[in-house]
Amino acid sequence: MKSITDLRKDYSKFTLDGSTVNEDPIVQFNLWLEDALTSQVPEPNALTLSTVSEDGRPSGRIVLLKGLEQGKFIFYTNYQSQKGKELEKNPACGLTFFWPELERQVRIEGMASRTDIYSSEKYFQSRPRESQVGAWASPQSSMIVNRDILEERVKKIEEKYKGFEKLPKPKQWGGFAVEPLKIEFWQGRPNRLHDRILFTRMDGAWKIHRLAP
Repeated sequence: MKSITDLRKDYSKFTLDGSTVNEDPIVQFNLWLEDALTSQVPEPNALTLSTVSEDGRPSGRIVLLKGLEQGKFIFYTNYQSQKGKELEKNPACGLTFFWPELERQVRIEGMASRTDIYSSEKYFQSRPRESQVGAWASPQSSMIVNRDILEERVKKIEEKYKGFEKLPKPKQWGGFAVEPLKIEFWQGRPNRLHDRILFTRMDGAWKIHRLAP
């Protein structure tokens, strides 16, 4: 087995320059997301959501971006999950997109807030029915004895909403919108001299800086 200390990859596909990057980081993000979609990157909307607990312990997990509205990044979850509870107490969070096929990464720091109930319900009922049932059945992040508990809860939900194509949205389920304060675009370059362009929100406007790799 090859040692992980010997793993090396040189990046050389693209460049990123402050003079050519779009002055609006949301537009630039959409351009890169479109590149990921066009290049058929697996799960191009997958991101690592980082939150911090009350005692200062960070945690991360993969969620899916489901919208970009009014400059805010939208994802959905169970509000009673670990991430949901942590965001309620401390809305500061981080989002990280990584598209290795394009040698690109985007890091976002921002503040999360709940989306309105109507938007959450609209999205919830657009999901496959099985996913709607699953959202009702799973007490996300809670400890359970075994999987049989989940299977039994699914059966009960199926019976309760038999004949319903669309289920009502659970009260504990909905969206978060992350308003970005910082957005960093990272483009891999040869010899680890990567391109890093940072946008920082200041006085209602975006300021652009280049960072050393």
